[in-house]
Amino acid sequence: MLVITCPHCGPRDVTEYSYGGDASRARPDTTGEVDDATWDAYLYLRGDPAGPHLEHWHHALGCRQWLTVTRDTTTDRILEVRSPAMGGREP
Repeated sequence: MLVITCPHCGPRDVTEYSYGGDASRARPDTTGEVDDATWDAYLYLRGDPAGPHLEHWHHALGCRQWLTVTRDTTTDRILEVRSPAMGGREP
């Protein structure tokens, strides 16, 4: 069983959360023109990292806060949990 320790609610089962995506990727800067290849790479191309990985998780059945979770993809072990207010990246 995967348990994520919410900074607001404490340890909770992963079934209370919704996965929000890769937190290590930055959205393209849309203040100027963005070409199709850049959008294609951002939206569809994903790596398959082994080891620590930053992820967005939404505590949907708890405090409803977005969290930035560092999870080891090889062991499924949660290494760190931060809320955006505590220095995590916004989803």
